[in-house]
Amino acid sequence: MIPTPFYQIDLAALSRNMDKIAALREASGARALLALKCFATWSVFDHMRPFMDGTTSSSLYELRLGREKFGGETHAYSVAWADHEIDEAVGYADKIIFNSIGQLERFEGRAHGIARGLRLNPRFSTSGFDLADPARPFSRLGEWDARKIETVIDRISGFMIHYNCENADFDLLDQQLGRIEEEFGHLLKRLQWVSLGGGIHFTGEDYPLMKLAARLRAFADRFGVQVYLEPGEAAITNSTTLEVTVLDLLDNGKKLAIVDSSIEAHMLDLLIYRQQAKFGTTGPHDYQICGKSCLAGDIFGEARFAEPLRVGDRISVLDAAGYTMVKKNWFNGVAMPAIVIREPDGTLREVRRFGYEDYASSLS
Repeated sequence: MIPTPFYQIDLAALSRNMDKIAALREASGARALLALKCFATWSVFDHMRPFMDGTTSSSLYELRLGREKFGGETHAYSVAWADHEIDEAVGYADKIIFNSIGQLERFEGRAHGIARGLRLNPRFSTSGFDLADPARPFSRLGEWDARKIETVIDRISGFMIHYNCENADFDLLDQQLGRIEEEFGHLLKRLQWVSLGGGIHFTGEDYPLMKLAARLRAFADRFGVQVYLEPGEAAITNSTTLEVTVLDLLDNGKKLAIVDSSIEAHMLDLLIYRQQAKFGTTGPHDYQICGKSCLAGDIFGEARFAEPLRVGDRISVLDAAGYTMVKKNWFNGVAMPAIVIREPDGTLREVRRFGYEDYASSLS
């Protein structure tokens, strides 16, 4: 038995998402790039590569990982490229997307050998969190002034427009895309490609996938552009669990179960956005599931179980792929979860275990 904690990637569940991506690509003509900022566990890239066109990145290291481990089209984006990064970035990328006109003007000469793009900020988004809202007041993420963009439109071939965040509402997407068409259509017609970014929850249950496909194809035909999507969560949603074990039980006015993991170290997004983990269990026995770090708020959330918990019981934290393994850290020196793949026949295969040397080498 593989000791906990570990992230368990279910290839059968991952394949269901890949099938939806393949169907959308076929029906819409859009290309799909894996957003490495969300998920970069390259041990399963062989299972994703046949269904996706490549990767998109947010840094030099992600860019290199995408080129070396995934292949296909490799899009390079950074909020700000440094002088010492740009030549290496251009060497890995098929397209480089600049966040600002200033960066475009500074580096376009050194990026002349590949396609160049610019991030467009439409000044609205679907994010409900100020922390993650690319259209927040005074946002540094992209250019929004059409008059300024028009002065450099002949020096780029595409836009990246990332404004969706876990958007499962097709009608809202349709409406907001219409706003982009209305305000920036005269610029879109002068481009060769447009990336609509990630955050479209099109692999979710009951999402109208073919409506999305038709809308993307209509957008592409209207402006004569190749459309790209950058699925992160959509590619891996509901494919992975964080497997943990109960280490101790307390009752301080509420039943508490302490597990061998940490929300601070292993599911940081839940802490950042003050969201509860999902457990998928029901029953009459209520527990608060707590992490083992010294942080007082290291709490996964509330769960209900059919039977009282005991020390040694296994608990599965659901939907644990996105923004987890890319953010895991060594807070408190808590053991980092191993990475395990669940094959379609149910066999578990450990592909990476982290130990003390990994902890020590991450420091100085």
